[in-house]
Amino acid sequence: MTDALWSLIAFVLTLAVLSYAIGDNPLFRIAIYTFIGISAGYFAAILIDQVIIPRLITPLLSPSASVGLMAIPLLLSLLLLARLSRRLSFLGSLPMAFLVGVGAAVIINGALFGTLFTQVRAAGLPFTPAQSSPSGWLTGIVLLFGTMTTLVYFQFTGRREPGKGIVRSPWVEWMARIGQVFIAITLGAFFAGVILASLTVLIGRLDFILQSINTLAP
Repeated sequence: MTDALWSLIAFVLTLAVLSYAIGDNPLFRIAIYTFIGISAGYFAAILIDQVIIPRLITPLLSPSASVGLMAIPLLLSLLLLARLSRRLSFLGSLPMAFLVGVGAAVIINGALFGTLFTQVRAAGLPFTPAQSSPSGWLTGIVLLFGTMTTLVYFQFTGRREPGKGIVRSPWVEWMARIGQVFIAITLGAFFAGVILASLTVLIGRLDFILQSINTLAP
């Protein structure tokens, strides 16, 4: 009985979401608000259960806890809650600055070590002795050339000429156009992957609807 009830709820919510195909309507809004509310509650429960309690409350209640060290995140959290008040919102500037600074550092670190350095290493990997082969060399040349031209595409410095503004040198302009082709191919492949993933989800939902109709039909 419980499984049938949840299947019915999922069936109704699926139809409500798919009803957006005919335009915005109250059923779609109810489904979206339900999804947002459940997601917010779920993530709040996960945050309390896996972050706040084990990393803040439990250490504070421990006899060997360093209260001074644990008081720092507690104080920052309380100051962050002060942003809910207009009069006390200025108190939340410190934790917000801390969050933005740490977030920026993490993003920059990830961009450097997870993307830039990895891309540089991957561009030179086909030219190593272990990868030396005609196909490897060809792949390496295309990869290296695509990386260079793509980076040149985002180079916007040049000479300032009267009436023309900033003008890049001809070879930079030529490489930038080739880099634009590589960018277009990459974005096209990425978009195709998104479309395929969306179609897979849609087919799964349509199959679920058909199965639900067969199950719920008398």
